[in-house]
Amino acid sequence: MKLLIAVAPERFRDEELIEPMKIFASQGIETVIGSTKTGECMGMIGERIDATITFEDAAISDYDGIVIIGGIGSQDFFWNSQELIGLVRDFYDSGKVVAAICLSPVVLAMAGILKGKKVTVFSSPASTHAMKTSGAVIVNEPVAVDGRIITANGPVAAEAFGEAIITVLKQ
Repeated sequence: MKLLIAVAPERFRDEELIEPMKIFASQGIETVIGSTKTGECMGMIGERIDATITFEDAAISDYDGIVIIGGIGSQDFFWNSQELIGLVRDFYDSGKVVAAICLSPVVLAMAGILKGKKVTVFSSPASTHAMKTSGAVIVNEPVAVDGRIITANGPVAAEAFGEAIITVLKQ
């Protein structure tokens, strides 16, 4: 199995990347880091990781799902990324896993895939507005799973988020 991990070029939330990646590695899941540009990406608290592919160059047929990491960088770089929003829609339409944590579930809202879906998100006025506008059903849980869509509300939920992704992938 193989996952595309979407990481903002700057200010992604370190734990939201590190904890799921440990779980994916322990389960033999291959991962590819994608972003708005290739090269080094910098986390909010210093983690560095190289993006080897841009969203524009990612082919959904190569992956079993997409995992979008959160943090302030998500709002800055992902909420208006037409390439990422289009990828999310294509992954969803293909029946693949679509997962997002922290502020990144807003990308799923922008992709129009959350109407009537139970989701969670890091609560801010902007994120809550986007989720409600999309028709999502916001639940006050660390992790929410609705079909092949997995969302989590922030860094504290990072490990449970990774585990939920594995569970859905294996279904």
